[in-house]
Amino acid sequence: MISIIVPIYNAEEYLKACIESLIRQTEKDLQLILVNDGSTDESLAIARSYAAQDARIEIYSQPHAGQSAARNNGLKHAKGEYIAFVDADDALEPDWCERHLAAIDGVDYVQSGYKRCQMSEVSNQQSAIINQKIPSHPYQFTSPCMRLYRRAAIGHLSFAEGYIYEDVLFSADLWLSGAHCRIIDYTGYLYTLNPKSTTSRPHHEARKRVLQALRNKAHGASLRGKSIIWYTIIRLSSYFIRS
Repeated sequence: MISIIVPIYNAEEYLKACIESLIRQTEKDLQLILVNDGSTDESLAIARSYAAQDARIEIYSQPHAGQSAARNNGLKHAKGEYIAFVDADDALEPDWCERHLAAIDGVDYVQSGYKRCQMSEVSNQQSAIINQKIPSHPYQFTSPCMRLYRRAAIGHLSFAEGYIYEDVLFSADLWLSGAHCRIIDYTGYLYTLNPKSTTSRPHHEARKRVLQALRNKAHGASLRGKSIIWYTIIRLSSYFIRS
């Protein structure tokens, strides 16, 4: 079974497309965990309407505490041997789970790429593809999405709560653990441009904080670990300067 965890906060414009992409997966043995992080719009009502139609959907609500807390909450309820994360404003191609499941034998997680999409104002679905990208090595993408994990490989990990760029720290911990990765030539994760997302605008203090947290992780790490962390710091710093 694959447990797919979706943190939700005021995502009513995107949530239907996201949930529908999950229930339409060609791989049917799924646990769909929707974590409502104190939404004040119609997100919870939308989630409940789909849960009434599909028994694989489970909804957990919490006071607004951020994406990290929502993902950690979802991990507590995950029952599958495999774990995936999907953001509420994104979606998956129908064969995403099937393709990743077929590739995970012998490794701890499978990494793939994404298509960056615009949201159609008419159909409320991902439409125009702006670009697409496949990572050339395991340390290129810091998002926890676009991966299928063995639950055993991340059971000791959690998302740092109180951080905006928390996905970077989760990925750093994954890499430092020595988890084995396989990259597949596939771009089935539909990453939607969302001008309202937390990271769509600069958060200067949060950026300093996450970079310092990465530096702290480098202390005491092996030579290989230090190389991975400093590579991540350099790339992230470059991204912050450009954005």
